[in-house]
Amino acid sequence: MNNTLLSSLPGHAQLRRLAVLRSMAVGAQLLTLACVWKFLKMELDWPTMLLTVAALAVINLLTWLRLRSDRPVTNPELFAQLCVDVLALSVLLYYGGGSTNPFISLFLLPLVIAAATLPQRYTWGMASLTAACYSALMFYYRPLPHNHHDHNSAFSTHVMGMWLGFFISAVVVAYFVTQMAQAVRSRDKMLARVRENILRNERIVALGIQAAGAAHEMGTPLSTMAVVIGELQHDLAENQTGLRDSLAILDEQVRGCKRILDKILSHAQDSGDITLQAVDSLMTEVLDEWQLLRPTAKYQYSSVETGRAGRLCSSSHTGKPDEVWSAQLNVDTTLRAALMNLLNNAADASPQGIEIVSRCDATHFTLTIVDHGAGLSEEVARQAGSAFFTTKSAGRGLGLFLANATIERLGGTVRLSNNPHGGASTELALPLAGARA
Repeated sequence: MNNTLLSSLPGHAQLRRLAVLRSMAVGAQLLTLACVWKFLKMELDWPTMLLTVAALAVINLLTWLRLRSDRPVTNPELFAQLCVDVLALSVLLYYGGGSTNPFISLFLLPLVIAAATLPQRYTWGMASLTAACYSALMFYYRPLPHNHHDHNSAFSTHVMGMWLGFFISAVVVAYFVTQMAQAVRSRDKMLARVRENILRNERIVALGIQAAGAAHEMGTPLSTMAVVIGELQHDLAENQTGLRDSLAILDEQVRGCKRILDKILSHAQDSGDITLQAVDSLMTEVLDEWQLLRPTAKYQYSSVETGRAGRLCSSSHTGKPDEVWSAQLNVDTTLRAALMNLLNNAADASPQGIEIVSRCDATHFTLTIVDHGAGLSEEVARQAGSAFFTTKSAGRGLGLFLANATIERLGGTVRLSNNPHGGASTELALPLAGARA
């Protein structure tokens, strides 16, 4: 499991914060002992106290090594880690004056951490442990050696120790509470994203069920229309060429609709399958099918590879890419529909024609669709891609929503922006399945 994922797990995050605080505590303890030895000249049980600090440092090193494991960090483990800190502090205070030591208030820090991170029963357990240790240190401890001829100096040292203990407590509490608040905010954002994805997926599933039902129901009227069109073509007189051409177009459109419905029904049971397809092949299929459904749409297509530009290709010619790329994409049955939705939106906004540019580099395929319409207003730019939001009088607001969902599921992105000289651009980016040969 990677470190990024581990850092997002609640138990690992709490144990990591505790290890950071313990590292700071070990450094502060060594600094305090050094100051007492150097400046106050007190005779304490230095070997035992230094051994306690060293043992705490070793435990903290083992904790950092444990954080590399993907094994979950449980509440009992966090509680045991806090108990180690309490016992180490108790040993140091025992040899440092017991309850008379100004740092006795540091017993509150493990209790605050337990209350912020652990369930109630562990918090009460920590309260009982710290209270027991504090009570024991009131009766059992090694008194601090004092100079009986300088009571003012001893009192000043005690007051200074109390100030330092409060300062340390305030810093630790502020740090930990800030980290906890940030973790809660991050969790809330993550939950909000998950809820949005769940709602979006539910809408997509509902739309998929309705689409399958509609596809099944539309088969009969389309078949009837095809039969009627065939009879009308047979009954027309030969001099009515204009009407015959119109019926031919209608017949072609009906056949195209039937092919699309047949494709929807045939792929309904394996819609989740993802296959590899070359970029040029995908663009050829999508543009051919789109031109069949919108024969009056005008567009210019160009393909660009890194360091090499493809020749310009317009719908008045073949409408197919001139470049043959070995780059491949992960393609499922919904990607073509998503691309056609984006093409339809651009064509609706710019009846005079659109420009389509596809690019491939070593890692990504990018498709840019440029229209020459009115551009995007601030509201459209903000809500584009939301379900049931549309600027079309007869629209339902589903095309861009479904396109966004499909492309994001394949690891890609869709970005809409205004062009400096008018119109709007839709940029789609998808990761390639493999590098070009």
